[in-house]
Amino acid sequence: MSNNDSFIEEVTEEVRRDRLFALMRRYGWIAILAVVLLVGGAAYNEWRKARDAAAAEALGDAILSALDQPDSAARVAALQEINVSGDARIAKNMILANEAGAGGDSKTAVAALQTLAQDESLPQIDRDLAQLKIFMLEDASIDKATRQAMLEKLAIPGAPFRLLAEELQAAMLIKDGDKTAAIAKLQDVFSDSEASNGMRQRVSQLIVALGGQLEAS
Repeated sequence: MSNNDSFIEEVTEEVRRDRLFALMRRYGWIAILAVVLLVGGAAYNEWRKARDAAAAEALGDAILSALDQPDSAARVAALQEINVSGDARIAKNMILANEAGAGGDSKTAVAALQTLAQDESLPQIDRDLAQLKIFMLEDASIDKATRQAMLEKLAIPGAPFRLLAEELQAAMLIKDGDKTAAIAKLQDVFSDSEASNGMRQRVSQLIVALGGQLEAS
């Protein structure tokens, strides 16, 4: 019986090997393809990371080189010559706007920021930040009605810079001499649950300076 059992086991094992080899001949290409795709995908990811890192390094070098120019006009001109795409536009245009604004070239600063503010492919928070910076430049070409409309858009519920925009609305009211409306606006900011401690402190000091009183929370 042991010889028979051994013979049966050998035959069974041989049948299993034959079936395995048959399956490998029929479906082995799938396993090979999976390995190729896995290795190829990993290689592509590494290449993409290296490409992005090189692009970021090149952009950083170009910006630093531009900022090394001897005067503001030369720095602005050098920054304008840098060609970028994608999200890199945000960094380049923000730096360009800061440099142009610091040098008194508000027209160039506004143009750089408007490029971001009007680009619907960018995240809303970056577009709103560009719009906020345009307002804070106080460019003479932006009339009062336009400035008010800008702040109203930035102060809508859910906007990332809503409370800061409301602060700026209060500042416009103060400038217009409407202290009562300004205090009311500042009270709204002070009592807002999203206001930070620093913002509440700043707003409270302004309310008191305007002759108002803090409402009990």
